[in-house]
This record gives sequence, C-alpha cells and structure tokens, in this order.
Amino acid sequence: MHPDFQRLLQDATRLTRSGDLRGATAAIHAALNGAVPEGATAPRHPALPGEIVVDVEARELPSQAPANQVGQGQFISGRFDCGTSAREYMLFIPPHAGDEPLPLVMMLHGCTQNPADFAAGTRMNEAARTRGCYVLYPAQSRKANPQGCWNWFKHSHQARGRGEPALLAGMTREVMARHRVDPARVFVAGLSAGGAMAAILGETYPELFAAVGVHSGLAAGAAGDLPSALAAMRSGGAAKPATATGRPTIVFHGDADATVHPSNGAQVVAASVAGATQVEVERVKAPSGRSYTRQLHRAAGGKVQAEHWVVHGAAHAWSGGSAEGSYTDGAGPDASGEMLRFFLEHPRS
Repeated sequence: MHPDFQRLLQDATRLTRSGDLRGATAAIHAALNGAVPEGATAPRHPALPGEIVVDVEARELPSQAPANQVGQGQFISGRFDCGTSAREYMLFIPPHAGDEPLPLVMMLHGCTQNPADFAAGTRMNEAARTRGCYVLYPAQSRKANPQGCWNWFKHSHQARGRGEPALLAGMTREVMARHRVDPARVFVAGLSAGGAMAAILGETYPELFAAVGVHSGLAAGAAGDLPSALAAMRSGGAAKPATATGRPTIVFHGDADATVHPSNGAQVVAASVAGATQVEVERVKAPSGRSYTRQLHRAAGGKVQAEHWVVHGAAHAWSGGSAEGSYTDGAGPDASGEMLRFFLEHPRS
C-alpha cells in the first residue's frame, strides 16, 4: 500500500476513536481522492526499482478470466516451472484449435496488471479468435517484482539463457509442445515494462520469436540499472550500436506519454532497422478519435521491416483498448488488430 494512502487511513481511524467524525471523514476522502492509491504513481515522479508503475488511475480489476462460452474458444490457466523459477499464465485457445498448426502470440502485461486484466483491456483474444491464434499471457510474480513489472532494467534479465528471458522462452516452448502451434508464426508483444521485455526477447531469442510488438516500451539495452532506467523513461535510452537486429517490429507510442518518453519508440524501431531503409510516412487525421502518424520502414527488397505508430494526444495506455481493463485508450487506433495483422505478415522464412 502506498505510504501516503496508508497514513491517511490511519489518521481516519485515530480521529474516529477520538470522536472527531468530521475529521475522520475528511481524512477518508483525502485517502480516496487525494493520495496516490496502491499501484499508481504521480506522472512526474515515476517510481523505480521494482516499483516502475504507470501514471494512470489504478482500480481493482478481476484477476480471473471470464467464463468460457461455447464456440468462442477457451481461456485457461496454467503454470510453468523450470525448476529454478515458476510463473502462472493464462492461455487463449481459439475455436477449432488442433485442426492445424496455428500462430501463437505472447502478451506481456505492464506494471500492476495481470493476465485477465491485460486480456480484457487489449481485447487481443477477440482479434485472435477472428484470425485463429493462440494468445499466451504470462503473469509476473510479485515476489520477483512488488509492482508486477517485468525486470527489463536489470542486467540479469537482459541476456539469453538467464533470468526472465530464459523463463519466458521456456514457457513459450512448453505451450508449443502441448498445443499445435506453428513454429514459424510465434510472436511477442507487450505494454510498458512488458513492451521492454518483448524487445529483449526479440533480441535474445530470434530463432523463437518471428516478430515483436512494443507498446509504450523501451528498446533492449536502454538501461542496465535503476538510475539509467529512470533516465531512459524520462528522456530516452542510451544510444545503441548501428547494427540492426533484423527482427520485424511494430511500435505504438502516444506522443503525450508522461511515463515512458515517446523517443523510446523511435529507438525500438532504430534497433530493428539500423542503417539505410526506405521510409514512408502516413498521417491520418481521424474525424473522431485520435489522429496518428505511421512510418513504414522498408528493407532493400521492399518488404516492410518495421512500423512506427505515433498516436497524437495519447498518454501511457494501450491504443484502441477497452475500458474493461486498465491502462487503455479507446480513442486511439486498434493496436491489437494492427499488431496481429503485422505479425501474420511476417512469419519466419
């Protein structure tokens, strides 16, 4: 619980016991309306370490998936244990799964979120049902990070064969072994800290993930400790070497994001397409909802290597998401649909 919130509630209890009901009521109102609730942070002072959180209003959301409906696919719970560590997860299984190998998308939630919340907010299951895709939602352990953030900013979680990248890759492989997944169409996407971890997975396990989606996140290697993480979130990460990973990447970022600076989105794209590429710019002024600018980065042969969507006026939230989940902006373009479209255009050759 945030200390200011806890202090105000303690004040309310003390005032009630002393008979000052008016003062107790004021303290309760302050706790509910003025203090920063658990899991939230002030926009100008994002918390670090293990406490990197998003700067939007926090609210209680169900941690359980909605009941499965006949013909709509299944949303099941599971657990992956690699011996040294374990994580819970949820898996969306589309209708008619098992008939033929289908794509798989791993979705990494942001801080303070959980798989059911993230699925509800992004509506990725609905998009995957239409396209016929599995969707895997790992759950970060609060023991590993008190705010439920993926530890993208720690050097011990940025390399192949160790830490959370190894754990998440192992979970992906186990799900692939249990279900009919097309190994050429396995993808990873995430929001905020989850987006930063998705970028790391694309770099450390290129033979596993064919393409990457990063929403409001940071490039792999943008930070290696707490001070550099805070600096990267405020003004962009450290410059990366001018060598491209070659991993097809789609990026969404709001240009009014006060938690993760929008320049980080450009750095994610640069890490994918470093060097000379053809860039096409499309500016869309939406009659309703948010306008956006989309950059298409084409490789020498003309194939799109990366897409960079800048959503104008959007803060730190999933574009086109549902209010049923946290950290969403329903006025923006549909990030889930566009990411899934991009992924399916980029199977492993």
